[in-house]
Amino acid sequence: MERPQGCELLAFEGEIALIIGRPAHRVQPEDAWSYVGGVTAANDLGIYDYRAQDKGSNTRSKSRDGYTPLGPDVIDASLVDPHNLRIRTWVNGHIAQEAITDEEEMIFPLSQFVADLSQHMTLEPGDVILTGTPAGSTVIFPGDTVEVEVDCPTVEGCPTSGKLSTTIVEGPGNFNASVGMLPSIDDKQREDAYGDRASAGLPEEDDLSSMDPELRALLEKVPTAGLSAQLRNKGLNQVHIEGVKSNKPGTHMVGVATTLRFLPCREDLFPALGGGYNAQKKAFDGLKEGQILVIEARNDPGSGTLGDVLALRAANLKAAGIVTDGGIRDFTPVTEVDIPVFGRTAHPAVLGRKHLPYDTDIAIGCGNTTVFPGDILVGDDDGVIVIPRALAWEVAIAAAKKEIQDEWVAERVKEGHPVDGLFPPTGEWKKAYADYLDNHPELMAALPTPPEAK
Repeated sequence: MERPQGCELLAFEGEIALIIGRPAHRVQPEDAWSYVGGVTAANDLGIYDYRAQDKGSNTRSKSRDGYTPLGPDVIDASLVDPHNLRIRTWVNGHIAQEAITDEEEMIFPLSQFVADLSQHMTLEPGDVILTGTPAGSTVIFPGDTVEVEVDCPTVEGCPTSGKLSTTIVEGPGNFNASVGMLPSIDDKQREDAYGDRASAGLPEEDDLSSMDPELRALLEKVPTAGLSAQLRNKGLNQVHIEGVKSNKPGTHMVGVATTLRFLPCREDLFPALGGGYNAQKKAFDGLKEGQILVIEARNDPGSGTLGDVLALRAANLKAAGIVTDGGIRDFTPVTEVDIPVFGRTAHPAVLGRKHLPYDTDIAIGCGNTTVFPGDILVGDDDGVIVIPRALAWEVAIAAAKKEIQDEWVAERVKEGHPVDGLFPPTGEWKKAYADYLDNHPELMAALPTPPEAK
């Protein structure tokens, strides 16, 4: 089997192939297996270099001459249990895939493939259905030999397809750019082909859903007012989510942003985008521990953007909070849920009165502020502030140092000193504060060290 020159990512997929034995049209799952005449092995080879061009069709990536070989023998389907077929794949003699078609390993039973497809077309004798590949599919190279076998070890004699053997060779490319698209790959295709980034030799991506625990602990001690001042010192003024307040006074919320965007509601679009398992529900179900869901509702408080059930879901997933520039439905029950929610106001109407849930994990505007997934959010009684991830450590350390100074200044004011020259410390007061730090080195020593400085 050829891997054409100019291509890098040829991958194998050992699969069980079902061969239809008699016409099947709108058959029921309980009867579907009787329409299968035989079972054999398949190698669903594919070139990932063409996946982007194929846009899901797999026409170029899986349709080259000789691809998807079947055989070598066919097992009589009437002799085997469709829930106990075994598939194994070897690469150069080493086992790469092994699975059984029982309920634990199959997403759908084999009979459901037949029943489902027969709803949409008449399956004719000789039609072949490939049923998916187990874990372990990866990239192969010229010189590699792949073997796939399907058998049924629970049946006497262990009926088998025999080993389907495929040896990979380097073939000509001969791609003509004037006729069609050329093969191309990126790191996403490499990751998909190999199964993970490490196997593809790629560095680990930053996990934008998490935060360094030391950074989180530090931000939990720093007020938004101090963070705002430090961001302003760096020229960032448009970092406040305006018009929102906490439903739990005294809350100090820290987390990583994930986002949900609402569009203005249009009645003809709501059945398709607003009903069922829509973007709003997906956003709440997809929350991870420590994340804050930020909702763009265009500063329109004219309906709820969440209620008590969704707040409960976020709390159960250990999300750090919810921020919306729209309304909050079920306001009192939401307040009783163990999660801080920052919003504009209470409103009894469901979201369909004003909003259409549209997209998640994209850049949004919330309270006249741009929020990207992965941004760091801190909220307290003064509001919610957005910290660019790349600046989080620097800003947090600076704000923490300023808090130490402000606490020292507050003690001097309590002693009766005027604020002139003291807030902020200048002249003799500046020297007095420096002496205070010299006498209390543990204050600065207690601050964490950013990872890049360790």
